Amino acid sequence: MSPLPASPLHHNPVRRIVRGAALAAGAGLVGVPMAVAAGLTGVDMVKRRGRRRRPAHNPGVFDAPVKDSHLRIFTSGEDLYEEMLSAIDSAERIVKFETYIWKADPTGQRFIEAFNRAAARGVEVYVSYDGFGNLVVPRAFYRQLDPRIRVFRLPAFARPFWRGPVRNTGFNHSKIMVVDDEIGFVGGFNIGDDYATFWRDTHVCERGPAVWALDQSISIKWNAHHREGEQMSWRPPESWDPRVTVSANQPPLLVYPIRLTYLEAIQRAQHRIFINTPYFIPDQQVLQALLHAARRGVDVQVMVPQDSNHIVADWASRGFYAEMLEAGITILLYKASMIHAKTATVDGIWSTVGTANIDRLSLGFNYESNVVVVDRDFAARMEEIFAIDAERSERVESPRWQDRHGVARMVERLLVPLRPLL
Repeated sequence: MSPLPASPLHHNPVRRIVRGAALAAGAGLVGVPMAVAAGLTGVDMVKRRGRRRRPAHNPGVFDAPVKDSHLRIFTSGEDLYEEMLSAIDSAERIVKFETYIWKADPTGQRFIEAFNRAAARGVEVYVSYDGFGNLVVPRAFYRQLDPRIRVFRLPAFARPFWRGPVRNTGFNHSKIMVVDDEIGFVGGFNIGDDYATFWRDTHVCERGPAVWALDQSISIKWNAHHREGEQMSWRPPESWDPRVTVSANQPPLLVYPIRLTYLEAIQRAQHRIFINTPYFIPDQQVLQALLHAARRGVDVQVMVPQDSNHIVADWASRGFYAEMLEAGITILLYKASMIHAKTATVDGIWSTVGTANIDRLSLGFNYESNVVVVDRDFAARMEEIFAIDAERSERVESPRWQDRHGVARMVERLLVPLRPLL
């Protein structure tokens, strides 16, 4: 792996924008970070114009049976979408689907048409998507859905906060589909052409007991926003399998278990922790758990994109690097494309794949869903994928990072107040 590239803030135009933004905002505790964030975003938009993108590398499709469950790991949107569309076309009774982003492009259109075909042959179809995540998508795109399909758009802003502000925060960031109560999909992939071709992500298809919990994750949030008579019915689980479970954040219930599953797994670690997340902005408890693990000799490796689709999140993340490197944590910057996978393995036995990032929004506000698997064979497949991705990553070297430009250090410090919002 090659050394860390030079900071983009070495370039004079960026430096001037950051300094100008800071001066314009004055000494305001909120104004300065927001102005810096706006400046970074503007520079990033200019840099991305005309940039040629390469198709994402696809490590492959991996089958990993676990007792009563059959799990299939997808690392390519094209492969995943074909499997999902096939499942919709094979549905006989019911399809439940939810996503954060659903683009009005050829890939998104294929899902519209698949849901309409299912509804036309008498399948009960529920569709949910997030209003904020799709602000730029024309409403006319969703109006193509068959009138028999039950559709819910989680409002971007018009929330009933009078019922309780905390219970009505967060986005519907889950990406789940359940078909005929028998097959479930969950992971990081949104729906769209770019995600199919240019993003590296990870999704899991599960046939087995965990499908019930994915179904519950969808039903709880649907029922929290619908009156009696419009709600999804409860069905009993077929069996218990503690080796494949689902952790789902449910803001209406004030339940956020995904953060706890991460903390417990990190605290148990004795040998190695491999984390892949597109946005790494941990709270102090999660950060300290990782630092403590590294200091007691655990091989902790955190992989993030070299350049994600959110430059402010990238710079907020960099503010943690010095302390992580000092503790012995390995930081890998994936450079082949935008990597959006939300996965982790611990000690080659515990794994998670899902929708939650290691940031404040995902762990403490959003609707999120992660499948948790305790199985050595499944963990081996996940570690294999991590190793393949690591070959396309650059390792952050401590001496080089400590010598980074002073303006970069200033930007990292100025963005600290924004961490709770990211």
